[in-house]
Amino acid sequence: MTYASTNPYTNEVVKTFPEATDQEVQVALKEGAAAYEKWRETSFEERAKVINNAASILRRDIDKYARTATLEMGKTLAEAKAEVILSAEILEYYGKHAAALLREQPLKVANPSDGKPVVVHEPQGIVFAIEPWNFPFYQVVRIAAPQISAGNVVLLKHASNLPQCAALMDELFHEAGAPKGVFRNLYLARHHTEVVLNHPAVCGVALTGSEGAGSIVAATAGKALKKATMELGGSDAFVVLDDADLEKSVKWAVIGRHWNAGQVCVSAKRLIVADALYDRFVELYKKGVAALKAGDPLDPATTLAPLSSQGAADTLRAQVKDAQAHGAKVEVIGAPVPEKGAFFQPLLLTNLENTEARHWEFFGPVTQLYRAKDEDDAVRIANDSPYGLGGSVFTKDEERGKRVAARIRTGMVFINHPLIPKADQPFGGVKRSGFGRELVGLGIKEFVNHKVINVVDIDAPL
Repeated sequence: MTYASTNPYTNEVVKTFPEATDQEVQVALKEGAAAYEKWRETSFEERAKVINNAASILRRDIDKYARTATLEMGKTLAEAKAEVILSAEILEYYGKHAAALLREQPLKVANPSDGKPVVVHEPQGIVFAIEPWNFPFYQVVRIAAPQISAGNVVLLKHASNLPQCAALMDELFHEAGAPKGVFRNLYLARHHTEVVLNHPAVCGVALTGSEGAGSIVAATAGKALKKATMELGGSDAFVVLDDADLEKSVKWAVIGRHWNAGQVCVSAKRLIVADALYDRFVELYKKGVAALKAGDPLDPATTLAPLSSQGAADTLRAQVKDAQAHGAKVEVIGAPVPEKGAFFQPLLLTNLENTEARHWEFFGPVTQLYRAKDEDDAVRIANDSPYGLGGSVFTKDEERGKRVAARIRTGMVFINHPLIPKADQPFGGVKRSGFGRELVGLGIKEFVNHKVINVVDIDAPL
């Protein structure tokens, strides 16, 4: 595996980095294990200082972090800055709430003579974080913030096209005051995954990535009897009911499908529109996409970035061609995009109902569009997917929106807004979108032991 920083706007290889040696991996694991033994005994207050320092550094150096993300994976500078701020907010959340989230919990017992049991939450060791390229900082922080706050330590294997962003994450926690080994980035080779997961100090793995990678890593973790959380992408439904505000729905559909060039696990990938609004919705949606401006992601005027790499663009192009061969109708929408760089022309896919392509995830500015007969049909289409990460429902009736959201088999649903990760809300999915919940109270408890301690009266009967 080659770790190389390549600018997607120019396809220029900026810098390459060597893979970690086997010896470097063993040293990192040894240092991480030693750091954990001390970090787990460190007070929440001291851990919070490190976490809050990291947040302050992100806010202070937002331009440095954002520019690096833009140059390395292509997202617009505005989107990169928003990601840095979200990362800071996540750190601040745990700096403030980690102690309360892990406070011991008394348990009620049927008979007082059974004792006074409490559940205490204890860190477990090194958390192995395998993270993707689409959000260079957020994906790392959403694991590191809760786990470091809880008393675990983190070993990062970032995407191979983000070596400079990965290095910045290492520098961030070092500057924030984290002791040596509490957070460590390594440019790991593929065979190192098994090495890491078999180390006794490693308590589990958190992976965000492809289904293929998730399947391999989950199997390796299972063989090593280590816990795993997986977020493996999705094909989120964006449901527009017949009483929705049409203009607002269209606005959010354009944004929800095309932010980060459509390379978001929770993008609005499948637009499911009620028959009564369908024709007008499509007309306005095409106009909205046509208003997007592809260009230099460092230019504030750019609203449609290139994909993360030329390889990603080529793969998506081949996938669309395959969908067309299966019977999908492909329509070019939007203004032409630059020929140079990893740009991808926005496309609209219809006639998908009876094709296998309806079950695919298109990671880029490719929109799947469905006409729903009524509410029940919209729910049926939304659930006709192997994925279950997120989704959206648009309606003027909030209670109706909640009822429809409850029927969609997915991990998260927003009403009247595209699903965008928040610092104070859990994140995770069902079906092929993975397992485990990250962020907030649920996430901080993923890699801690929920130990029951019970004080029983010495004179209590057996």
